[in-house]
Amino acid sequence: MNQRPGILFCLALLALSANQVMAQKQTAPGQPSAPPKQRSMREIVMMPVVYRVPGMDQVKVKSDLKYTTVDNPYLLLDVYTPPHLAKGERLPAVLFIHGGAGAETRPKDWGVYKSWGRLEAASGMVGVTFTHRLGYPKPFLAEAASDVNAALNYIRANADSLNIDKDRICLAAYSAGGPMLSIAMRDKPDYVRCLVAFYAFMDIQQSEPHRTNETPDMVKTYSPITYLANDAGKMPPIFIARAGLDEVPTMNDSIDRFICEAISKNATITVANHPQGVHGFDNQNDDDRSREIIQSVLAFMRFHLGL
Repeated sequence: MNQRPGILFCLALLALSANQVMAQKQTAPGQPSAPPKQRSMREIVMMPVVYRVPGMDQVKVKSDLKYTTVDNPYLLLDVYTPPHLAKGERLPAVLFIHGGAGAETRPKDWGVYKSWGRLEAASGMVGVTFTHRLGYPKPFLAEAASDVNAALNYIRANADSLNIDKDRICLAAYSAGGPMLSIAMRDKPDYVRCLVAFYAFMDIQQSEPHRTNETPDMVKTYSPITYLANDAGKMPPIFIARAGLDEVPTMNDSIDRFICEAISKNATITVANHPQGVHGFDNQNDDDRSREIIQSVLAFMRFHLGL
């Protein structure tokens, strides 16, 4: 199936969001709105996160590691580590799960994920970015989940050479990557210590692309909200970052319903809302609230990963 139209649609939402941010920044109080500076879709995804810490430029990167036996040249993985690790030193790792873009667009090479990897390593952890097969409009949920599991198995099997503590891992999902958190919520592996959802689908049972292209059982299986029904208190702690101006259909509705259900089930959740945040605010809203949320999630990761 040709996924390019769907990919362009998804990236167009990012373009619209970024251009709205530019319009807000260029408009003085009491003055009419200035025309926004137009950014191309590639420029948007290549933008780095808006928060930096010392040492990001000194991070070491192992690039283009083949993490799966699937015959697809785009399914590669990068590992970001601090520059001066002692021999045998092991650090907790954060696995970044991108949204629905299609493997051929190579999301691990986008500026936003490269900068997250560097930010993670400069903050004393190992950042792992990888490209998987989650697509649009057909999500390919099963294929993407297989890739996520393969990436987890790879970094745990190769933990010694990657300076990773295989028993301290966080999963961080973005946008349409949210359903992949269901893997850890369902199986509750001890080595997954915490979960992070940045403007991410937490229930896809009302999402039209998912309902149209996947079976009802698949949609329920990959809706994180499903796993709050039983033993929610045993779930790993979850950090949810919400974009107040998110334009992706049913996105914030899914997040809001998940938050309400999680609280009613007494799950361990932390919620950070950006009232003026657009979808992708971590690299598009260059403001104090974005930086505060990014700083907060780094502290959340460090705490629950035992640093």
